[in-house]
Amino acid sequence: MIKRENDKTCLFVLDTNVLMHDPTCIFRFKEHDIFLPMVVLEELDHGKKGLSEVARNVRQASRFLDQLLCNADKAEIDAGLPIGPTSANGGGIVLPASGRLYFQTQLLDLRLPESLPGTSADNNILGTAQALRELRCDRQVIIVSKDINLRIKAAVLGIPAEDYSNDQVMDDVALLYTGAEPLPADFWEHHSKSMDSWKEQGRTYYRISGPDVAEWYPNQCLYTADDSGFESIVREKRGTAEALIEVVEDYRLPRHSVWGINARNREQNFALNMLMDPDLDFVTLLGTAGTGKTLLALAAGLTQVLDRSLYKEIIMTRVTVPVGEDIGFLPGTEEEKMTPWMGALMDNLEVLTRPEGGEWARAATNDLIKSRIRISSLNFMRGRTFLNKYIILDEAQNLTAKQMKTLITRAGPGTKVVCLGNIGQIDTPYLTETTSGLTYVVDRFKHWPHGGHITLMRGERSRLADFASEEL
Repeated sequence: MIKRENDKTCLFVLDTNVLMHDPTCIFRFKEHDIFLPMVVLEELDHGKKGLSEVARNVRQASRFLDQLLCNADKAEIDAGLPIGPTSANGGGIVLPASGRLYFQTQLLDLRLPESLPGTSADNNILGTAQALRELRCDRQVIIVSKDINLRIKAAVLGIPAEDYSNDQVMDDVALLYTGAEPLPADFWEHHSKSMDSWKEQGRTYYRISGPDVAEWYPNQCLYTADDSGFESIVREKRGTAEALIEVVEDYRLPRHSVWGINARNREQNFALNMLMDPDLDFVTLLGTAGTGKTLLALAAGLTQVLDRSLYKEIIMTRVTVPVGEDIGFLPGTEEEKMTPWMGALMDNLEVLTRPEGGEWARAATNDLIKSRIRISSLNFMRGRTFLNKYIILDEAQNLTAKQMKTLITRAGPGTKVVCLGNIGQIDTPYLTETTSGLTYVVDRFKHWPHGGHITLMRGERSRLADFASEEL
């Protein structure tokens, strides 16, 4: 982050990709001023067509700029347009701003070194920023861009540049809520006199008071690191001084298996407790490859759809971002086009469909399961409402916060949404661990009493996969 002078407002030169990433960015610089080079408006014009999220953001950014220019004459535009508070996308969120917006209304002397040949848009922005620094010696001119290479070139030329960080959920991903917390070694001794315990319908509950409760969140998992194996979940909080915790079901025992699957570690046990709880409408599972996210979510979904009839069907979807080069057009219906992306679903269904009774029983079970699982594309989710469905959103780390909001708000009455992902495997440009939509919802939902989160730590796929995850 660039060191700024506290007593002066800055002049930020915006790159096109910032507006493409967040169309409300012009309202997020508080008292500072914004400068838009003419090449940025040209690039916005080129990117406005299409049905992609980027094209929608470009059109929204153009609408915001049009609102600011409405009823303004040439003299007012040259002097800089005041940026007032606005409500983002009609969502009732007021974005405060008190700076000014400047457009490139005159020809600037773009003098760049010979080491930057050509007339690319990036070089034009660099030249514009350099010319503004010479014209406005009283202002600190800073380029804001999501393009790492542009920031590198700016640093080489001595031009201040920084990333657009307003959409960062937190400064360090290590601070992200994990969903589980170990209890202190002296916890029971310290709370022995201020604790009530009882059993109700075969479940054990504890009501605990004290300063430790203030740091807990609803549906946070608590455990002791000693040999007692105590594992519980926070069911209710009353203010910051009292909480109700419940001892969780032990899904590691064979008699508590979920569609033939048992938990293999503490975090998987917590995950199954959340997935099997009908009172939790939203569950997020984070973890590296092989931690069992998809298998646990599918097993819990099949049990609640086919055995308990809590939901009508399972809807599974994921972000279609290829790992390598795209293989091109895929023929068929929506579900047929999505089938190549659902390798994880097919692999886990092989594990979950192993009935005793030969090939006929296996084929019958496969037909029954596939009749209750639908594969949908994220591209057609807008405007839909899902009633009594169990929705699994895989590879959610590749979604932006806005896309995540669009998908979660599709849930109707009786629907449970399960988001799976690994924020260490983000394949989408301009998204990082701290700006991913998955990180965003984990942080925003941790206070909600009907949401749960757990980060899976241990890989259970195979010893080869575990070694590769650690060493490669």
